[in-house]
Amino acid sequence: MLKTIKKRRSIRQYRDKEVEDEKIEEILRAAMTAPSAHHRRPWRFWVIRDPKIKEKLSQVHRWASFVAKAPVVLVIGSDKDEFWIEGGAIVASFVYLEATNQDLGTCWVQVREMKTEKGEESEKYVKKLLGVGKEVRILCLMPLGYPQKALPGHSREIEKEKIVKL
Repeated sequence: MLKTIKKRRSIRQYRDKEVEDEKIEEILRAAMTAPSAHHRRPWRFWVIRDPKIKEKLSQVHRWASFVAKAPVVLVIGSDKDEFWIEGGAIVASFVYLEATNQDLGTCWVQVREMKTEKGEESEKYVKKLLGVGKEVRILCLMPLGYPQKALPGHSREIEKEKIVKL
């Protein structure tokens, strides 16, 4: 597992190659094994392949333009509860790792507490675009695709003594 963790990188450029349904299914299975508070499993996922919707999602904030070029965009949301942010972040971590395991790339694209370039709250913008009701919150987007270029894995060792207090 540490090998996969070290291999994980934030990927913002994707090859023009479709992502197989089986790989998306495995990523979703991994996401749905994530722990959740009180085992509620409040997550909600939208698998977006439509180029017009991806283009609109790429306008969620000024750093999200690369989203339009990803073959697939996974939108991560959750039913409202007091732990929705924490649960969604864990789910996104599982997505990152399984995407890496499937030789795909992804990158967290923040939605919560962001604004579009026109000043609209990003979460409201995404919810309106996808027809999502008030009972659901949207945390992030995770574009998925085959990386345009291979990036080296994380190789440098972290100076544990600066971070870990025993």
